[in-house]
Amino acid sequence: MCFILPNYFVMDAQKTFLHQKILNLASAIFFNQSDAVLKLPTSIIRIIHVDEYGYIWFFMQRPPQQLTEFEKEFPVKLDFFRKGLDYTLQIIGNGYIVNDPEELLVITTSISEVKQFDPGKMILIKVKMTRADYFDHISGSKSSWLQNAINLLQSWIFPHAPGYGPTTYYPGMSEVS
Repeated sequence: MCFILPNYFVMDAQKTFLHQKILNLASAIFFNQSDAVLKLPTSIIRIIHVDEYGYIWFFMQRPPQQLTEFEKEFPVKLDFFRKGLDYTLQIIGNGYIVNDPEELLVITTSISEVKQFDPGKMILIKVKMTRADYFDHISGSKSSWLQNAINLLQSWIFPHAPGYGPTTYYPGMSEVS
């Protein structure tokens, strides 16, 4: 028997899955992938909130330059990894510097994790997820160098074998590859 789930149910399940994985990993490496001359530096960040609209919220150290000198919207990659967990996550999206006083007030009062916010030392960033690559292939067992060589050779010969590569989610869309 085959069940066809409504599109909105699949989307909620994907969002819930991604939110759970992001919050479980809790920290990531932030990469600003803009071509701008002045851009936010690569940093280790800690996630404070993931909302129902697909935004990931976190703080970064405030750069010495004025925030008005930076792009307001820029491409971002977040690499999530945590020792001891058998999966990793890579998020691609658009980052935004949140410096509107009204939006900062709404966010800092509605999210309990924001109590440590110091606008003199930190800036608030939100990233809208456009793509999420979930890698579930990491194993805790150690392989011999021979097994590693065989696995590498097989991945070159059969690059599209089952289990090869990530599961890709497109938040806001219904397709999964």
